[in-house]
Amino acid sequence: MSPRVGVVGAGQLARMMHQAGIGPGIDVVVLANSEDESAAQVTRHTVLGSPGELGSLRKLAEAVDVVTFDHELVEPEHLHALEAEGHVLRPGPVTLEHAVNKLRQRERFEREGLPLPAWAPASAAPEAAAFAADHGWPVVVKSARGGYDGRGVWICADEAELKSVPWGGVAAGFVVEAFVPIERELAGLAVRRPDGETRVYPVVETVQRDGICQEVIAPARVEASILREAEEITRAVCDAVGSAGILAVELFVAGGRVLINEIAARPHNSGHFSIEGSVTSQFENHLRGTLDWPLGDTGMAAPAAAMVNVLGTADVPEPERLVPGAMGIDGAHVHWYGKGSRAGRKLGHVTATGETAGDALRVARDAAMILGQERRSE
Repeated sequence: MSPRVGVVGAGQLARMMHQAGIGPGIDVVVLANSEDESAAQVTRHTVLGSPGELGSLRKLAEAVDVVTFDHELVEPEHLHALEAEGHVLRPGPVTLEHAVNKLRQRERFEREGLPLPAWAPASAAPEAAAFAADHGWPVVVKSARGGYDGRGVWICADEAELKSVPWGGVAAGFVVEAFVPIERELAGLAVRRPDGETRVYPVVETVQRDGICQEVIAPARVEASILREAEEITRAVCDAVGSAGILAVELFVAGGRVLINEIAARPHNSGHFSIEGSVTSQFENHLRGTLDWPLGDTGMAAPAAAMVNVLGTADVPEPERLVPGAMGIDGAHVHWYGKGSRAGRKLGHVTATGETAGDALRVARDAAMILGQERRSE
């Protein structure tokens, strides 16, 4: 029988895992809330249920060889229960707890001596104000759990703005950080086997707008010393949290230093370029790592690659009709997720390769513009 990998969640990441599994004969089974979800539309096997219910998670685990994740929004106690029953989870509960809890991340990374912005735990406005008195305004307040794509983050310029934070509304608490004047945003991506063997992808440059990754350029256009430092940090984070499969590390460059922002223990938006831009895509390597198979080459398949996300807009109610036109751009690779359109929702992405980052980015932007994305300049 084909090896079976169960994926908690059925979004676009699970959909692309399914696609990557076809070549090597890996059967991807998804846990979906409905058959309309992105991955459930294309996989042969779907377990219907909620990732928030232990019974649904157990049903998935009993049908596969190993369980992995499309997202990390799963109760840790459920994962520990599955592991205690003998099911194989990769990444495991401890890794996922570090990925979903920014407070736990920072405590661990600080113990490991990894570079972070100045930070402190906070549960109320006076604690954040006291931190600002020591480190200066503005400060960045982040919910310890649950935030993504810019959600759960508040940049506060003074004590009055701290009142906009829903103190007491987040059970896991908050982290308050010194505001960092960001020069570049980078991402490190690595794949790791359970025994610790690790391969790192070229560090990429990310462009964020309204808290959402809009563009990725590979490799990042920064000094070689910055690239080396970012790669070393990525490897160290993998070891610190004991990852298995893909792990992404979001990074800031500020004042010539590389600082950790947060991590994700799954395939990541910053790695979508790898489908055409790398010898082995992040999705295939994630399956390899979770199955404890030999890892694939993470090197570039071309001198440069770029990715542009396609987000829903109110002006383009049915962007799927525009996909053929975008595919008419030579060198553009359109990846469509099969999701209903709404403003700000990730509907797909476009990748391109080229001799230079500028060449690849122009092609990807041209195709994305046809799909309704606003033209951006360097």
